[in-house]
Parts: sequence; structure tokens; C-alpha cells
Amino acid sequence: MASSDIVIGGVTDGTPYLQDYFADANRKVHRDVQQNYRLQYGRENSTHTVLAFSRDLLTCDTSDKDITESTVRVIWAYHSEDVEPSGPMYHGVNRGRKSMRLLNPGIKANIPSGIDFFNLQNINVPVPFKDTTYWCQIFKIQEVQKKHHIIRIEPLIQRGHENLVHHILLYQCDSSLNESELEAGHECYHPNMPDSFLTCETIVFAWAIGGEGFTYPPHVGLSIGTSIDPVYVLMEVHYDNPAFQQGVVDSSGLRLFYTPELRQYDAGVIETGVWVSLYHMLPPGMQEYVSEGHCTRECLQESLGQEMPSGVRVFAVLMHAHLAGRAIRTRHFREQKELQPLSHDEEFDFNFQEFQLLKDERLLLPGDNLITECKYTTKDRQNMTWGGLTTRDEMCLSYLLYYPRVNLARCESLPEITGQLKFIGVKEIQVPVTTWPFMIKSPKKYSNLSFTEAMDKYRWSKNRGRSFNEMVLQLPMNVRCSKWGQDEWSIQGTIVSPPEVKSEVKPPSMVCHSASEPHSGMVLLFTMCLTYSIVQTCFSL
Repeated sequence: MASSDIVIGGVTDGTPYLQDYFADANRKVHRDVQQNYRLQYGRENSTHTVLAFSRDLLTCDTSDKDITESTVRVIWAYHSEDVEPSGPMYHGVNRGRKSMRLLNPGIKANIPSGIDFFNLQNINVPVPFKDTTYWCQIFKIQEVQKKHHIIRIEPLIQRGHENLVHHILLYQCDSSLNESELEAGHECYHPNMPDSFLTCETIVFAWAIGGEGFTYPPHVGLSIGTSIDPVYVLMEVHYDNPAFQQGVVDSSGLRLFYTPELRQYDAGVIETGVWVSLYHMLPPGMQEYVSEGHCTRECLQESLGQEMPSGVRVFAVLMHAHLAGRAIRTRHFREQKELQPLSHDEEFDFNFQEFQLLKDERLLLPGDNLITECKYTTKDRQNMTWGGLTTRDEMCLSYLLYYPRVNLARCESLPEITGQLKFIGVKEIQVPVTTWPFMIKSPKKYSNLSFTEAMDKYRWSKNRGRSFNEMVLQLPMNVRCSKWGQDEWSIQGTIVSPPEVKSEVKPPSMVCHSASEPHSGMVLLFTMCLTYSIVQTCFSL
């Protein structure tokens, strides 16, 4: 609980109490001079203790954490004894934690009783003895005689495997597959994987660790049963096994609820951000490094201009990075002027990634452009961090849920490699290129090294890392603009410059309120209920 904002309360002889505390960087607990938490009510019986309390979102108190729309790591603990004059006693093992969006908790699953569902579920997958595994299997979507809408998708994570299953993606596959392909799973991205896996290109849904499932808004559903809807889907499960557990067998998957009562619109998914590649690289030892992935004006002009000139409406965003990620924004521009971000999280948590419903749907027009901006910390790393699939590699992606559905699957960019190599002094690469990663020819100090080995050999410093970052953000970009399946829009593969931003949006200002002022600002009400007879509870941010 180092550097945390803490509230401690309980019920003594039928009287509730609550006090504002904080922990310093050395984990020592102090009573806060400025008491900003306010007890609303408290009660206790033989089985439960309930405390309700509130606080202004911004308090002017440096010992309090600001409560924003970003992720908040909530830690709770309890003890069976009351708080003594000397302060609270140590809670021992009676503790837990959960990351959440306090100001955007999402909508409750409101599924009508008796609604049909089907499961896409792995059965007894032997998780390999290595830190990262992507496991793929093709499933047939539930057969229906007419169009239906999927209205909710939720994870089925095997009990005890909550930290093992990092994310699950669903891809639409070629509808003419042989059903013999459904029989067995295989490691994804493996030389010996079935050829049918290569036909599964279009993302249908994404779930990541910490998410509790997603309910579509009442006017939108994921279509099944028509000629352009998925018949077969590939389910990709990312197993994260850094402790190299052996003998682990997993049967996790997804549950999909569907109905014949159609909504007004069909939903689609667009993957935006940095094209996953070794050309996306982060130097070591950096307190902060920024990557930008562009969904370019050119891609949206071509795709939306032909498919939906009036634009599409984005209603939810999932922002995705790996262990080095610290903050993500999905920025939105129109005619070189920045609008409010589609989504942002200044306290990104690798273990809490889920679709966030937008408070207001956002119109995305032909000619708009998006930038997925990711901030990373590599200060404890000795070598380069590469764009890639493992959790020790990095990604910078935003998945946009929108309607009405159009033929656009990915809208991404990747900085040109030539400028990155020139920064470390590379003059020439070996041609023809016969290996991956490709090899360096000159200068001599890098001769016969792969470009990844050359980047690692370079003597990085904080100043060099900052200069590299500034240079990369100005490099020309390779555009990715792909349709469903393996088709592409004509703009794909072209080289464009990063857009010139004429005006940047300023975050909305929020005024803090000290404890002595009237509570006219935004206030958040918390309710804590513990199913034990306890008299001291600790709740920290």
C-alpha cells in the first residue's frame, strides 16, 4: 500500500466511525491532517459490516489520490480489532485488490431470463511449459435459421486460471472451411499450424484479463446467420505462464448470448494502433517512452468514403498494451484539429483490460484520423523491448466497437525502419534479404548482426533514448488498411508522413475542493460490505 490513499472505518458498540489516512513511500500509515472522506452510514450484525462513505473527486490534498476516469487500483483489508489510539493494526492475510473504473463502471448485464447462449470453449488444453503460448482452435458458430444478434459475450475462465488466461480474441474465418478443421487446436503462429488458421483475419471480439464481459447497447448487436456473418471463428487464447508451471490443463473460453429479436444496427470492430512488428521498438532504461499508432486520414477516407460516407458511430473502446504500458489515449482528429479523446487511461493496468462504453457515442467520418498513443516505462530493462506477441514484448492497440458495420478490419501504421537504423549508425543491410530479422552489412561493428542484435549492441542512454523517441515520432509511416479476410484497401502499404496537428485538445479542467469548502464539486459515494463480523476495515486507492 505504499503511497496509497486510505480510509479506515468500522463499527464500535453500534456506532460507526471513519477516518482518512495515507501511506507514505515506506508503507508507514499516517492519519491525514485534512479529513476528506465523509461517513454516510454504517451498520453491523453477526455476519456483515457495511460502511458507506463519500469524497470529492479532487480535494487539493497532496495525500489524497485524484479520482478520475482512469483505472483505479482499489486495495481492501480488514482486522478483527478496532483502531486503537496508536493507529490501525496490521491486517495480515485479510486483504485483496481489484482494478476498476470508478467513474465508468460499465453497464450491468441485463440479459432476459431464458435467453439462448452457446459456448466456445477449449477442452483440456495442455498449456506448454513456457512463459507465453497462443493457442488457437476453430469453432463453428451456433447454427440459426435466420438472422440473430449476439447481445452479450462473457469469459468462461477455468477457476484458478484467472492469471493464466491473459486475453481471448475471436476472428472470423473463411466460411467454406472443411469441418474436419474443427477437431483439434494447435499453437497459433507456429510453422506447423493448420493452413486454415491463415484464413481467420477479421477480429470479431476481444476480451482481456480483468474484464467481466461485455453487453452491447440496446440498439446494437453482433450479427450471426446472414451470408456475410461468421460461420467459423478462430478463438485465440493467450496463456501467460511466467512461472513456467508444469502439467497445467485449461478449459477456458467464451459464452455468447443471442436472440432472434433484432436490434437496429449490426456492430463491427476496427483494430487501430501500431502494426505489431519488430519495427516497433523501445530502448531500455527509459522512464517514459511514447509510441504512436495512426489510423490515417487516407485509410478512413478510402474505406468510409466508399462504404459509409455519413460515417460510423463508435460506442466502446478496448485499449491494449503489455507489461511496460503505463498510459494509453485514443486521440481523434478532424481537419487537423483534435477533438476530445475517444478513450484514455492515465493509470493503465496490464491486468485490467476490457471494452469501455463511451458516455457519448462518437461519429467517425471519412477523412478523420486517429492516433493511439501509448506511454511505456522500460527503466528496469537492460535490452530493447520489441513489438510482438509475448507479454514481455509490447503492443499499442485500440479496438473500436462501432456501427453500422463496414468492410474495414484494421487501420494501423508502423514507423519506417530505415530512419531507426540510421540513428544507431547502420549504413547498409545485406541484400537480398534471406533471413528474418534481416542482417546488417556495414559498418563493421554491426557486420553480420541481425538488426535486432545491432539495436541491442548500441550503447543506449536516457538522452539517446529521448532523441530516438523524438525522431521516431516524425518518421514516415507504413499504412495498414485491411478489409475482412485477407483483402486490402488500395492505400495499404503506402508511405505517408505523420499528420500535422494544428491544435491539441486541452483536458477538461476540474476544480479541487478543500475540506473547509462547501462540497459543490463532483462527489463519489462508496459502499463497502464485508461478509464477516469485523470492526476495522481499510480501503485504499
